[in-house]
This record gives sequence, structure tokens and C-alpha cells, in this order.
Amino acid sequence: MSDAAAADASGASLAAAQAVLAGEHAAVYGYGVIGARIGDDRAGEARAAYEAHRARRETAARTIRDLGGTPPAASAAYALPFAVRDEASAVRLAARLEDGIAGVYADLVRASDGELRGEALAALREAAVRAARWRGGSTAFPGLAERSGSA
Repeated sequence: MSDAAAADASGASLAAAQAVLAGEHAAVYGYGVIGARIGDDRAGEARAAYEAHRARRETAARTIRDLGGTPPAASAAYALPFAVRDEASAVRLAARLEDGIAGVYADLVRASDGELRGEALAALREAAVRAARWRGGSTAFPGLAERSGSA
């Protein structure tokens, strides 16, 4: 691989990792909202997802630094795709967040190789499993909206 091709690949990995971190920041915020509306029967599941996203957020920040970038800070607040007023809308938001996270990890899988690709694939799989649990069913191509029919 030429130096220019290696630089392009590294730049693509960095950009994808930055998108992952932005997605993880939003997911952590979203799960804070979910936690306020979710019922007791799924509170443990929401808490576990929140903690998983916090851990993935830290990993993404470290990855960005390892790639020579500066991790972007979280925003003070994030726009939600719809109002979360009850448990049903909290569950829908959780599934939506996981679908979004699966998408940014799929982009990182495409842009990376080696150990980083393996980590991104593991995170994609985790998000797809959480989304399926929240939704009560899976999608054909988690993280690939253009192939799942949900684009």
C-alpha cells in the first residue's frame, strides 16, 4: 500500500471513529432519557445498555487518540427523533438508538482493518442484539439501512 493510500485509509478510519464517538455520546444521552420513562421490568436492561454505551464511548475516544485525532466532546443535549413520554416511546427510542449505533459501527467496520475492525464488528453485533431485544425482532442487515429496507 502506498503512503497516500495508507493515509487515506487512516483518515477514513479516524472519520468513522469520530462518528462512532458522536453516536455513543448521543446514545448515552438517549439512555438517560429512556431511564426516566422505562418501566421497572426493563430498567435493568436500560441500565446495562447505558453502561455498555459509556464503556464504548471511552473506547472510541481512546481509538481516536490512537489514530492521531482529538475526540469531540459531548453536546449538552441532543435532539430526540420523537417525544419520549411513556414506556412504549422509551422502548422505541432504545431500538432507534441501537439501530443508529449499529450503522456507525458498520461504517467503522468498512473503514478499518485488523484489531479495530474486530472491535467495531463486536460493537455492531452488540448493538444489533440490543436493538432486536428492544424491538422484539431483528432486521435483515443490522447497521446497513440501505440493505434492510428501513432506509
